[in-house]
Amino acid sequence: MTGIDPAFAAMTPRHAMVLAAGLGLRMRPLSAQRPKPLISVAGRTLLDRVLDRLEAFGVVDIVVNAHYLADQIADHVASRGAVTTGPARSEFGARSRFKVSVEAERLETGGGIALALPLLGESPFFVVNGDVLWLDGPRPTLDRLAAAWDEAAMDALLLMQSTQTALGYDGEGDFLVADDGRLCRRPKGTVAPYLFAGIQILSPRLFSDLPVPPFSLNVLYDRAAAGGRLFGIVHHGRWFHVGTPADLALAEDELARLDAAAREP
Repeated sequence: MTGIDPAFAAMTPRHAMVLAAGLGLRMRPLSAQRPKPLISVAGRTLLDRVLDRLEAFGVVDIVVNAHYLADQIADHVASRGAVTTGPARSEFGARSRFKVSVEAERLETGGGIALALPLLGESPFFVVNGDVLWLDGPRPTLDRLAAAWDEAAMDALLLMQSTQTALGYDGEGDFLVADDGRLCRRPKGTVAPYLFAGIQILSPRLFSDLPVPPFSLNVLYDRAAAGGRLFGIVHHGRWFHVGTPADLALAEDELARLDAAAREP
């Protein structure tokens, strides 16, 4: 990351949480014996694709949570380097340092991050869904999020994806994006132009006065939005909805097509 402005480097997140504790019910039967993040797309697991991006960006400490078939998640992350599982061990690799936060009971997205918060430092951190699949645009997505982060104005910065270009998505969208980047929820009975793409930066400030787990991050998004501190930027690359085996096949076909097109003279 040579040549980066020192002020930007100082505020760039160096911690990340990867959410990999879900049950993956819609991906069955493929997820019946393995966690959804460990399902491969075009020869590489969804989880490895996320971890690759975080490491390439320079994230130093990465926490992966686990619940469903947690041993498989822990073993897979360990295969990338030394891992801390719980408070007992503290061995670190030469590259990113991995920790696995095992949830005995499923805590949902907000509760899972709250449990791991002591491992995530005191500065804003990335949170990435362990099953998200995206391709960068002209500028790396994590780089764009870090550059857009405004510590004074934001408690959460979410990556938005156009519902028109999200491969495999047929929902009603999640958010409206104002000219200044502030987000508001899709009003009931309407359609929103953007969906949450599963990649974000959150401030530890967001995790004060928490409800009793389990609870969703949506509770905290709504709190941030009420205070005008929930923001988003629109993704400039490709994004794939990988919720079912059919979605997985569609994503693999599109990745193969893009790869073939890139190889053409």
